[in-house]
Amino acid sequence: MVKLGIDFGTTRIVVAAADRGNYPLVNFETPDGQARDWFPAVVAVGNQRRVYGWEAMELHGQPGWTLLRSLKRSLKTAGPHTEFEVEGQRLNLAFVVTEMLAALRRELIDRSTLGADESEPLQAMLGVPANANSNQRFLTEECARAAGFDVLGLSNEPSAAAIEFANGSSSDRKSRENASLLVYDLGGGTFDASLVTLGDAEYTVVASDGIAEFGGDDFDEILAELALHAAKILQREPDALSDAERFALLEECREKKESLNPNSRKVTVDLGRVREMWNEVSIPVDEFYERCRPLVEESRAVVEELIAATTGNSVDTLYLTGGGSELPPVARILREAFGRRVKRSAYMRSATAIGLAIRAAEHEGCALREQFTQNFGVWREADSGQNVIFDLMFPRGSKLPNKGEQPLRIVRTYRPVHNIGHFRYLECSHVDAANQPQGEISNWDAIRVPFDPALRTMTSWTQPPEPRFAPGEGPLMEEEYTCDSSGQLKVRISDKTTDYTQEYRLGHWSNNGERPAKKRKRRSA
Repeated sequence: MVKLGIDFGTTRIVVAAADRGNYPLVNFETPDGQARDWFPAVVAVGNQRRVYGWEAMELHGQPGWTLLRSLKRSLKTAGPHTEFEVEGQRLNLAFVVTEMLAALRRELIDRSTLGADESEPLQAMLGVPANANSNQRFLTEECARAAGFDVLGLSNEPSAAAIEFANGSSSDRKSRENASLLVYDLGGGTFDASLVTLGDAEYTVVASDGIAEFGGDDFDEILAELALHAAKILQREPDALSDAERFALLEECREKKESLNPNSRKVTVDLGRVREMWNEVSIPVDEFYERCRPLVEESRAVVEELIAATTGNSVDTLYLTGGGSELPPVARILREAFGRRVKRSAYMRSATAIGLAIRAAEHEGCALREQFTQNFGVWREADSGQNVIFDLMFPRGSKLPNKGEQPLRIVRTYRPVHNIGHFRYLECSHVDAANQPQGEISNWDAIRVPFDPALRTMTSWTQPPEPRFAPGEGPLMEEEYTCDSSGQLKVRISDKTTDYTQEYRLGHWSNNGERPAKKRKRRSA
């Protein structure tokens, strides 16, 4: 049995193994015989085939093949049936992610330093962004299971990085107990910040925040735009790039960005890798950094607001992790506000995977107490339909149960007036004094449930709800909401006077469709 931590990143998948108290990174053999400690989160599509990882990278520039990256960014709003089209193929996103993880599993067994064989179960702890909703958590876990991994659980990426930090050298470990750590995790596609207290037997996430669509990919885009502008290509050929050329440009910019160090004075982008007739261009790093600065400042504001909102929790260390944090101005801008408390991880791109491997091994029996990073609730009608109010179910900051504990449970019981229940769920970053949604709001799919027994033989209820029952005379309905240790939400809606029950896994499953219900009968009490 092999236990792993898998950091499914936007551009890279990093894997660490648990090996008798050590947590080495797994190296992969590339087609050219090199060893790399990451697996590209890339798919090549063409000739009615799909190829993943390092083999996909080998197909870049080959006729008939299109390379896609950053699929992780699409998971936030994707559902089991979300599709996209490329090279004439209509592809299911969840199926492509499953195939990618299956390719990763094959590479772990056949072309890596893991040393496992096909018969050994690969037990994995998976990382997800702290701001990932139930939708993304469900798809990440389901795709990994379908790919052949035995999923031990999910952990927020900055929380895993906090575990890696706390697991440092034994000489430092004692001084880190009861410390307050703020993890600044800037990856390829997302930014998360989590304030974590490091106890002797339990780590507690005090608060989390982030920016769902900000990461190293955005720095690549800025550098690409600067390079095209310097070559005057945007003026001559504003729509010049094919999908393959755009991929090549962003890969070139990513490589050059990652080669920068504090002493770099210019960055040279070889546009000849994009199109043979184009030349190299050089861009002053100060110009590049200045264009990146507003994004970094936005992340710094998130950190400052997080600290201000958690009075009584002083920050001992601001811990920088994630590939995006390697860009030199990131640490410099943060030190302007937080001084010597800023510490760069020695494992910028792999701290999360190492922390996940430690969790997979249940290192020293230490528990991690996660929390809701958004406010979750449902719109409800009030005053016989004259008003609408937001019913806050799970407030931001609510502690999730530890693995093995009973799920969180919220129950609502009432007698409806209308013949059909129309449940409109959402999550939001903030609520006002009256617990009404504020800030960033994400609408989840709606659910319709027939309250009127006469409608329960129908397969859908598209008509608007209508008054059907006099106040106090409708069926006795119960909504039971549960949330597990991974942050996945379910609701069971029951008519307590009959044996009618429906269950739903909550999420954003499509742009406008409804999540189909799983029906089951139970006896009335």
